[in-house]
Amino acid sequence: MKALILGIIILFGVIFSVLPTGLGWGTEVLIFLKGALPVIAAFIGLISVFIGVADIKDLHEARKEEGPQQVEKTE
Repeated sequence: MKALILGIIILFGVIFSVLPTGLGWGTEVLIFLKGALPVIAAFIGLISVFIGVADIKDLHEARKEEGPQQVEKTE
């Protein structure tokens, strides 16, 4: 409950600081986001690659544990 209240207070502070009638930091925030967006996108891409490689390894390990499947012939 404390975390929820603290989060709401912080959100109101952020909204107040970005509004033109508040602290007026809107343009600075946009400049920061424009500069940080490529870095954030690179981290997201890197994490996605790591997750994809881990999924492929898990799939390979699962197939290795199953062993060769024998095909039953029904005549």
